[in-house]
Amino acid sequence: MDAEPSRPGLGRRALLTGGAVGLGALLGAGGALGTRVLREAAAPPPPGTAAAAETVPAAGGSGSLAGFGGESLPCHGAHQAGIVTAPAAHVVHSAFALRAATDAAALRRMFRVLTDDVEGLTSGNGPLADPEVELAARPARLTVTVGVGPELVSRTGAARPAWLAPLPAFERDHLGSGFDGGDLLVTLQADDPLPIAHAMRMIGRDLAGFAEPLWTQRGFRQARGAEADGTTMRNLMGQVDGTVNPSPADGEDFDDLVWLGPEAGWLAGGSAFVLRRIRMELATWDAVDRPGREQTIGRRLSDGSPLSAPSETATESTPADFSATDERGLSRIPMAAHIRRAHSTDPAERVFRRAANYDEGGESGLLFGCYQRDPLRQFVPIQRRLDEADLLNEWVTHVGSAVFAILPGFERGTLLGDPLFE
Repeated sequence: MDAEPSRPGLGRRALLTGGAVGLGALLGAGGALGTRVLREAAAPPPPGTAAAAETVPAAGGSGSLAGFGGESLPCHGAHQAGIVTAPAAHVVHSAFALRAATDAAALRRMFRVLTDDVEGLTSGNGPLADPEVELAARPARLTVTVGVGPELVSRTGAARPAWLAPLPAFERDHLGSGFDGGDLLVTLQADDPLPIAHAMRMIGRDLAGFAEPLWTQRGFRQARGAEADGTTMRNLMGQVDGTVNPSPADGEDFDDLVWLGPEAGWLAGGSAFVLRRIRMELATWDAVDRPGREQTIGRRLSDGSPLSAPSETATESTPADFSATDERGLSRIPMAAHIRRAHSTDPAERVFRRAANYDEGGESGLLFGCYQRDPLRQFVPIQRRLDEADLLNEWVTHVGSAVFAILPGFERGTLLGDPLFE
């Protein structure tokens, strides 16, 4: 195999196993040289150049093929990529458990390596000493979003927010199937599963000395181009899923719901992420007739419009009227319909959802992810109402639950996770 002339003469094994020129030597005490090596090895061009644009051809790809997987999204900014970025066709959430020996100093080294991975993989260059750099050359809008759990925060000595803990117990939860909690979360999203698989392998190798895999959950949406941009996804029950969702275009209203401010200290610019694995009982759902399905949700299957408005004029964006009644005086939207139970008159009880379908191992369902400032004040009240009385509970079961603090974004020349150690 031909050598790669554009890369430094340091093998990945040497960098990660602590050899004579290993990562410890580069990144240990006083490791300014190591930081510079990592930053310069795969750093994207500075702002104002073509590669700093919102979506550009990847460095390893061809500009003429940008529409076929060569797009690269920037990873730098006040917030991490992958949160308000347009949803990709594929998503993988991977949680890790820290090794016993991973202390604050080791975590600093871990985040240096992660930063290099994020910058290299998302730019199409590959991380430092990537042995299969060709697999990184077409990132297909790959984003990497990193979150931390309570144990990791404790090991750094940083203050832990009260909400960074397992959610309160819900009566209908059936947790314990291996998709709960975690010390570190890495979420990968792209329009092609190949760059995701490569990124998982590279990041998994680099984290091996610091943490071990805990669980992985893979999800998907409709392929990019299958529908017009901005179309609300459908879940595997056939429902238009996520109609009423805050939008980044809402400006300050959105910011107040999702992004943590200066009062959050090291989390300023970050967010709280809740991930729920919701199994769907599709076999029994298929036995329900169409009117029964629509009454369960409170929306029409055809276009997601609310049952409270005439089908001839209503659209998905028509506001639901929970006071509307039919000619018999009955509520057009049943009292225990899903959208009624999820609705709140308190505008603070909203979350920014980021869901995906899953279908693996004979089980199908929804990976319900949502961002907010405080899950205890935003997600939990909604879920409690659904837990108490929701017609949909007959066909869904929550089998996984995790809460992570999503780190603030980072700029070129700085490290992801830096505020944790300040």
